[in-house]
Amino acid sequence: MDIFISSAFGYSQKKKEKEMKISAAVVAAAFSLAFSFILVNFTGQCDAALQQGFYKGKCNSQDVEAIVASVVKRRFNDKPRVAAGLIRLFFHDCFVNGCDASILLDGDSSEKTAPPNLSVSGYDVIDEAKGLLEEACAGVVSCADIIAIAARDAVQLSGGGRYEVQTGRRDGSVSLASNVDLPSPRLSVSQSADAFAKKGIGLTDMVLLLGGHTIGFTNCSLFRDRLYNFDNTGKPDPTMDPLLVMKLRLICPRNSPADRTPVSLDQNLASTFIVDNSFYKQIRLGRGILQIDQALALDPLTNNTVASLANGNDFLARFGQAMVKLGAVDVLTDSQGEIRESCHLKNKPRSTFLFG
Repeated sequence: MDIFISSAFGYSQKKKEKEMKISAAVVAAAFSLAFSFILVNFTGQCDAALQQGFYKGKCNSQDVEAIVASVVKRRFNDKPRVAAGLIRLFFHDCFVNGCDASILLDGDSSEKTAPPNLSVSGYDVIDEAKGLLEEACAGVVSCADIIAIAARDAVQLSGGGRYEVQTGRRDGSVSLASNVDLPSPRLSVSQSADAFAKKGIGLTDMVLLLGGHTIGFTNCSLFRDRLYNFDNTGKPDPTMDPLLVMKLRLICPRNSPADRTPVSLDQNLASTFIVDNSFYKQIRLGRGILQIDQALALDPLTNNTVASLANGNDFLARFGQAMVKLGAVDVLTDSQGEIRESCHLKNKPRSTFLFG
């Protein structure tokens, strides 16, 4: 499993003193309003073009988020692991070209075909929700927004609380496997931090987003070296709990080519399908599965944040804020992009007829 905003501030040249005073007053008022909005809604830093309730009154009196939620809830009740898949789908989409649903597009060399995305799931959930929304209000709701809403619903159904999703994204039309450059689970903390920083996501939010592993699963190929030959030493990773090494060796034999058994990234198995801070408690005990997960608890850059999240009671609120920030990465809005008729197909060019 691969691991899962910055603002630019401009300024105007000096004009008349009176105009400057008026501008300053307007900016101050806007800042005050925006800051209050953030505090009340826990949305953190976000793209200005996105907003809560974007689709209100735009879908023939239908509730867009409720339609998506109905699909996610039914799928979750049938298979709780769908929640982890939807959160991962959201991350994999946003980290490549921004949150534009480009991961959904079919094609011989689309993002879907890149090795890190071959095990991504949840496409069918998004397609079902899109079909219902097209029936309710054709050409209105973007696939990118459906992914963001579905990920939120997955968190909520898994006990993670409800955060408000900002919508207004439009869909991209470029999807290339060559653009997929997700941070490897074998990177160091500083290397991972650099990868997230390129997306405008800071160190603390990186730690929070990796907390999504609380309901995540992976396969043996991504951590087998930690069990048998860590850093070519011929020995297991010394930072992993020896009892966990013994347990995982039974699941992941040294030379087995198969990776059929999913391994929970939160080794508190009573919390496997629950979004909570158990993941951080486990990695502090040397029970992290992925190398990057364990490194979070040990590296001086992040160990204090991990300790705070493990011992505190604010993970759920902060995780929601981090998900909102992730959902604002490089979004297409307003006249950018398109609203796809089908999430996995680009819109066909409209025919143009010239009459003489």
